[in-house]
Amino acid sequence: MDMSEACIDFKGMRVLVSGASSGIGRAIAVELSRRGAGLILVGRDRKRLEETAAMAGTAERHLLSLDLQNTAEVFPAVREFAASVGRIYGLCHAAGIVETLPLTAGKAEHVRRLMDVNLISGLELARAVSRRDIMEPDGGAMLFISSIYSRVGAPGQIGYCASKGALNAAVRAMALELARRKIRVNTLSPGVVHTAMTAKAFSVLSESQVKAMTDAHPLGIGTPEDVAWVAAFLLAPQNRWMTGIDLALDGGFTAQ
Repeated sequence: MDMSEACIDFKGMRVLVSGASSGIGRAIAVELSRRGAGLILVGRDRKRLEETAAMAGTAERHLLSLDLQNTAEVFPAVREFAASVGRIYGLCHAAGIVETLPLTAGKAEHVRRLMDVNLISGLELARAVSRRDIMEPDGGAMLFISSIYSRVGAPGQIGYCASKGALNAAVRAMALELARRKIRVNTLSPGVVHTAMTAKAFSVLSESQVKAMTDAHPLGIGTPEDVAWVAAFLLAPQNRWMTGIDLALDGGFTAQ
């Protein structure tokens, strides 16, 4: 066991991870399982959730097939599921979508879709997990995967930037409200990371635009595993005094 494993230990604790069927969410689930966490994996595609569960290899893993765009279904689904599996220590909302659209094409329904998945569904997950009959009585931790585009703008990302900026603002308020119950709440804002969602976003950009975005990260574009290690640190019960922060993890992007 290396020092990081000794310092970050989730043995005997369950963590619900949304967006666990691929990308950053999958990497976080695998990293948490390496550190002893029981997993509740949330996503739309059950087959891909099963693949994540197999990769995680943890003794305790539960699958919850749920479309987070149907925000009204999130709270009751999690509450009912938790009643059958037991108390939950933590939440990591890693599900997210991005749409690259200029202002003239970004209709209200496009922005609502981004808000529903990136913001509203995360708040509904938090509302369920933080219930006194669901979360561990001694407190817990909630982490929301945001983006550096909560801090900086980008052409074609008006709705996405708005959804992530709103998420960060909500988390600051949530952290203060839940501090009395020893529930820590933070956001983690990655730069560009190699995922299927990123590949889809790059597909509508020119070669020069992709190169410019890549070059804007002094340490290069990140990987899901880069994000997963830091997510585990922010969620860890040993990290008891950090709440209400947004941590940039961007290879130097925002240092410029």
